[in-house]
Amino acid sequence: MGSRHFEWIYDHVGHFGRFQRVLYFICAFQNISCGIHYLASVFMGVTPRHVCRPPGNVSLVVFHNHSNWSLEDTGALLSSGQKDYVMVQLQNGEIWELSRCGRNKRENTSSLDYEYTGSKKEFPCVDGYIYDQNTWKSTAVTQWNLVCDRKWLAMLIQPLFMFGVLLGSVIFGYFSDRLGRRVVLWATSSGMFLFGIAAAFAVDYYTFMAARFFLAMVASGYLVVGFVYVMEFIGMKSRTWASVHLHSFFAVGTLLVALTGYLVRTWWLYQMILSTVTVPFVLCCWVLPETPFWLLSEGRYEEAQKIVDIMAKWNRTSSCKLSEFLSLDLQGPVGNSPTEVQKHSLSHLFYNWNIATRTLTVWLIWFTGSLGFYSFSLNSVNLGGNEYLNLFLLGVVEIPAYTFVCIAMDKVGRRTVLAYSLFCSALTCGVVMVIPHKHYILGVVAAMVGKFAIGAAFGLIYLYTAELYPTIVRSLAVGSGSMVCRLASILAPFSVDLSSVWIFIPQLFVGTMAFLSGVLTLKLPETLGKQLATTWEEAAKLESENESNSSKLLPTTNNSGLEKTAAITPRDSGLG
Repeated sequence: MGSRHFEWIYDHVGHFGRFQRVLYFICAFQNISCGIHYLASVFMGVTPRHVCRPPGNVSLVVFHNHSNWSLEDTGALLSSGQKDYVMVQLQNGEIWELSRCGRNKRENTSSLDYEYTGSKKEFPCVDGYIYDQNTWKSTAVTQWNLVCDRKWLAMLIQPLFMFGVLLGSVIFGYFSDRLGRRVVLWATSSGMFLFGIAAAFAVDYYTFMAARFFLAMVASGYLVVGFVYVMEFIGMKSRTWASVHLHSFFAVGTLLVALTGYLVRTWWLYQMILSTVTVPFVLCCWVLPETPFWLLSEGRYEEAQKIVDIMAKWNRTSSCKLSEFLSLDLQGPVGNSPTEVQKHSLSHLFYNWNIATRTLTVWLIWFTGSLGFYSFSLNSVNLGGNEYLNLFLLGVVEIPAYTFVCIAMDKVGRRTVLAYSLFCSALTCGVVMVIPHKHYILGVVAAMVGKFAIGAAFGLIYLYTAELYPTIVRSLAVGSGSMVCRLASILAPFSVDLSSVWIFIPQLFVGTMAFLSGVLTLKLPETLGKQLATTWEEAAKLESENESNSSKLLPTTNNSGLEKTAAITPRDSGLG
């Protein structure tokens, strides 16, 4: 069913009237919950300072030259190295040296000196650990002792979640095509609440990870299907602005994570409170109608007509008869019968050398955008100062970034905005690396600039990718880029974990990738003011026509997202 013919309906009932605005904000509100769960592990998976638990009751604690500490307080003083230790004397007279991941029993119990050169015997931490509770009373790490030789289990919390995101976008996209958008929206939203609560009350690590994995699947499924649902109700004139600003509601979820983390320091209560944000949508999503687009594709014409009539009534406009629309769509512009849609594989994105280079460049930009987006957010706890304020500020800057994209892309062009955003992100990563840690405020400000820039690039790449490829593979191009994006989100937590080796490794990775992506972006053609390509020949001409025609063409409006949105199905949004 042609997108141009479908716009005929919006011309009658309104492109973004009261009916569409109500649906838009209801569905966008649920994006807040998705943003929450995507970044909840920033605080839930924190690893506090810790010390190996002694095998008995302690009567004396000695740390260097001080002996008036409690054992809980000294755990916070241990450095990340293994040379520091706490000496304790048990009530039975034994003397132990406790480090972060081990403990040694002194053979000579007559000396209480901190420095000891006599013989001692090493024992593993079979009795668990004592954690610093000054910042967090408990986290998922402290709940199941995910430290030392079990540290790798903690490192899997966010990557496995992102793997669930990858699968969910594909699976629920398929179901939404088969069962309808409305059913999937209700199922995924209910699942977000149920699996979120299940994660909070998990009895062991593996149950917790399973609940988080399914939570990721349904959250990702909602994002994909919710985007398609909203876009199928909004007309061409408002579609691009509406689609870009859906990201802003995701950013609001980041703000709530920071605020809840500051107020609630017990991980399971923190998780449970965050999961309740989805309750309002679950209670009211049953009133959401199915999209006329999907109903027509299923041949349910009477139901589609009722929805169009309701839209017209809410928008105070005259309705239209879908029978006229269907007549147009079946006959085509010149009275021909509809042609069969030809399917294309991933190999078609490498149609020739120029298209192959374009595809690899676009994939790199998708990868860099996702890697930078999640690296900046997950690494906020390592910037110094108040980690809750850091994450809050990094979430705030996303909102003006998306507004900037909507305005600048139609003023100076997609390629220019994307390239300079990537260069700006690379530059700020370098600035963060040279700022001394004691001047952490400057580091946070630089990180905010970098998050603004990478957020702008991330918000623009969806539209730019759709405009770079012809209609026959447009969905495939966006879907494959989305898959690369998911892979980067899986790797981003590992990059942040490497900050324990060198604190600036995340900035080094993101900065290098952003600079390389920015350079290659300059090789891409500008699409501002150009008609969307329908054939490979038109797509190949973008480079050659760019210089000669860019000065003659008037800037397009935000309507350029029309064919992109109409061409993308939920399945394409995930794995392509």
